[in-house]
Amino acid sequence: MRDDREKLRDILEAIERIDKYAIQGRQSFERNELIQTWFIQHLQIIGEASRALSADIRLQHPEVPWSQIIGMRNTLTHNYFEIDLDVVWSAVERDLPNLKQQIQAILQE
Repeated sequence: MRDDREKLRDILEAIERIDKYAIQGRQSFERNELIQTWFIQHLQIIGEASRALSADIRLQHPEVPWSQIIGMRNTLTHNYFEIDLDVVWSAVERDLPNLKQQIQAILQE
């Protein structure tokens, strides 16, 4: 069974994979369906890894918006035809840099 550290590393890896294409900017994201799908897939991975973390680690780190991350994963997975690409881009641009720092800090403990 995978432990919390492995799941946290999965989150970091997914963020790094998103970052690889996010640097191309919003116009590339809006024009390229493959980039949109890439972002959605990796946001789902982030949400799934977050959901699979132990309750203890989530309770020890209330600064991380775990419920919002998991909620976004649920929306992306179960309401596929209702995905708002503006929300996806906003999460990538606004939320992932902070999440990356938070996960790195947890891993350094």
